[in-house]
Amino acid sequence: MRILVCVKQIPDPANPSRFDPVTHRLVRTEDQILDDTDRYGVEMGLRLAEASGGTVTLLSMGPVGRAQGIRQALAMGADQAVMVEDEALEGADALTTARILAAAARHTGFDLVICGTESTDGYSGVVPQMMAELLSVAAMTYATSVEVADDQVTIHRQTSAGYDVVVSGLPAVVSVTAGVVEPRYPTFRGIMQAKRKPTETLSADDLGISISIGQEVVAVSPAPEREAGVIAEDEGEGHLLIVEKLREVKVI
Repeated sequence: MRILVCVKQIPDPANPSRFDPVTHRLVRTEDQILDDTDRYGVEMGLRLAEASGGTVTLLSMGPVGRAQGIRQALAMGADQAVMVEDEALEGADALTTARILAAAARHTGFDLVICGTESTDGYSGVVPQMMAELLSVAAMTYATSVEVADDQVTIHRQTSAGYDVVVSGLPAVVSVTAGVVEPRYPTFRGIMQAKRKPTETLSADDLGISISIGQEVVAVSPAPEREAGVIAEDEGEGHLLIVEKLREVKVI
């Protein structure tokens, strides 16, 4: 089984970040790490591949830089990586990202695509569904467990009341929630092997995709500081103050 796992490199949240004063976009340095939520997708892909004798290929879009995040996922056990890097993709919106990843998935070939639900630097939460539509396959979202057997994939989809059991034939796109599995730590051997695993870097032209960026950041401003609250002594009429405040913000 050919499993693709979509991963994203992001700036290390532990390091100070800054915005470009002209484009108002986040400046992405050469040093980036694997998005923490994608570790769950990598681990799920590895477990399914181990159970089926399949392979795991990483699929990523964005500045490659020193590829620390990609190498981390390779060190976990992924077989290879396909990366799409193109200056024209700077500032790409969710739809452009989905178009590029879907085209790269077709280029690589797949039986199952695994994604996180959303990236921690974008939080759009719609790329997996868009990819599935573009690939004309089922979108199986918010999975808390994933099983593959007899050319079918079965997930438990997280809901506010528990979970739904959803079944689809392959190929399919599955997005997994954080905590779906416990990600493994790369071993020293895995870290050394990651340096020799095959990687491929593609451009949008290589994939036959014309790029049209559909969004522009026109300004960035600091979030307003939180104002001090009001301390009120309740002598039996505190509920009236609550009602008054709710009316002020037009909740009631």
